[in-house]
Amino acid sequence: MNTNTRMSPKDFFLHLGATIALYATTIALINLAFEILNRSMPDTLANYFSSSSVVWPISMLVVITPILYVLEILINRDLIKMPEKRDIWIRKWRIYLTLFLTGVTIAVDIIVLVNTYLNGEISSRFIWKVVVVLIVSAVIFAYYILAKNIGINAPSMIASNSKKTWLAILVISGIVLVLAGIVAGFVIVGSPSTQRSLRFDQQRISDLNNIQYQIINYWQRVGALPPSLEALNDPISNFQIPADPETGKPYEYISLNKDPHAFGLCATFDLPSVKSDVPLSYPIPTPEIGYNSWTHDSGHVCFERTIDPKLYPLIKNNQ
Repeated sequence: MNTNTRMSPKDFFLHLGATIALYATTIALINLAFEILNRSMPDTLANYFSSSSVVWPISMLVVITPILYVLEILINRDLIKMPEKRDIWIRKWRIYLTLFLTGVTIAVDIIVLVNTYLNGEISSRFIWKVVVVLIVSAVIFAYYILAKNIGINAPSMIASNSKKTWLAILVISGIVLVLAGIVAGFVIVGSPSTQRSLRFDQQRISDLNNIQYQIINYWQRVGALPPSLEALNDPISNFQIPADPETGKPYEYISLNKDPHAFGLCATFDLPSVKSDVPLSYPIPTPEIGYNSWTHDSGHVCFERTIDPKLYPLIKNNQ
């Protein structure tokens, strides 16, 4: 067979696009799997979770994976029509580079696993991450080992039915891995409407925390709680009392008669707080008044706060 087969611009960009799509899909799938494991098996030493770390890989997989499979189909159609294209340099470089990278990844993955085990630092979450990298790399490595010799349904290539079957199994395995990751990701972060509701609730918590700070500041300057939230508006410092981000209605402020230092802030939430050892990307409220918790149920919720004069003494005017 002629080893100097001419390569067209179409061949170049098909193989280049497939290579980029393959690597981007692989990275997104592994990152998604890692975030799912971090969420499912929380670690007290790394206990921060952001929904965007799951949404981004899902978005990449939804868009890039179909592109990858379409490009692979187009490449294999060309191989069926012109089997000599198996020998173009970009195809060879693409296949052997992928085999090299996945082979190195598998070897390093196993070395890290053995080293961690011998040092007695192994954990279930770590094992699952190693397994994820091993499975993804092994599927890609096995596919290109077979594809480099026989392709898919290329008539001029002598291949046993078992090899063709294994190629089909590996293709389906890749689809299953991606779909499993996407489904698990949606289970973790919820539907787009759920994400929208969570972001509204996050903004409400941020607003209430800001209002609470302004109330404390007002009490230290004036020596009394504000009669209403409108009293906190300050055009000089450019502070304006925020409203509910979804409905535009004002937040509720309650002055508790039982204690001149006590007040309440109320808002209506779309969803209850997520019960988990791993916090979501909620803004972290400062402990202004004792135990400052913003845990809430769905619906109308009021948070009672009490200012401690010893912690927040009045600011004396130097006049």
